[in-house]
Amino acid sequence: MPKKTPPASFDGALVIDKPQGRTSHDVVDAVRRILGFRQIGHLGTLDPLATGVLVLLLGRATRLAQFYVGRRKRYAATFRFGFATDTYDADGTALGPDATPVLDPVEIERLAAARVGRFPQTPPSYSAKKIRGRPAHELARKKKPVELKAVEIEVYDFRVNEVSGALAKFSIECAAGTYVRSLAHDMGATLGCGAHLVEIVRTAVGEFTLDHAVKLEDLERAGAEGDFTRYVIPLERLLPELPSVTVAPILEQRVRHGSKFNVQIAQIQPGRVSAAQGATAELNSSDWKPARLRVFSQQDRLIAIAEAVVPRTYQPIVVLEAEA
Repeated sequence: MPKKTPPASFDGALVIDKPQGRTSHDVVDAVRRILGFRQIGHLGTLDPLATGVLVLLLGRATRLAQFYVGRRKRYAATFRFGFATDTYDADGTALGPDATPVLDPVEIERLAAARVGRFPQTPPSYSAKKIRGRPAHELARKKKPVELKAVEIEVYDFRVNEVSGALAKFSIECAAGTYVRSLAHDMGATLGCGAHLVEIVRTAVGEFTLDHAVKLEDLERAGAEGDFTRYVIPLERLLPELPSVTVAPILEQRVRHGSKFNVQIAQIQPGRVSAAQGATAELNSSDWKPARLRVFSQQDRLIAIAEAVVPRTYQPIVVLEAEA
């Protein structure tokens, strides 16, 4: 299929409800086929076992990926206690007999609460973590030694929703880089009976939730009808937590050429998250100096992301529209 440049109406984010059993790369390839162009990136992969929020950036929105690094993620996960597996999930091989434990809900809640905060976590051997340039899972499948260093992660919320038999269901909010499979494995090791992940749904990545998500078959249907745009979140709605400013035409040309420009603090509108935290009151303070801004034209088009260089002076670091 020849390469196509996506129309401007396709620039934005597309949230896919990833089906179980397919890799994230499979999904990206499927969307490229459906939409008919290749300029598509993603904001973090999901294991084949996982379903839920897979955020794709289309067209010029791929230039905004750097601003989404480190976003919090939320999951609904089910752990099966009784035995561990080599992959830490239900796709792996059992590492021992089933201990068929009788779970104490109070103990499970205590263990979950103990894992809220910052702590080191060792990634699974069957993961995409690189060892001397090679993914760890390639070495693990060849039964070669896999030595991965623990990395510091952060879990913001680890809530028990249900305990039934050998199964426990959780809601988890964590920083990027956290392996929920490892949380299951480590909890089973602590109890002494082993555990693994049997089901996981990513319910949110930053501001993107399952409410925004479309299933591949619905996207395919929209493709047949020639109407993709109903599922695309436009550029102007991305990065809502960043403050914004609308510039006059003379400044707009400077921004489009990547030149520094000055703004009055009173012209800056607080971002959605900042406003919720009471930043509106700070808007009248000379101490309020947003580090980054979304820059809009008077036609309400997002033309750049700019960074403060000195108070009231900003430098475009990503220009989305270089020509008027």
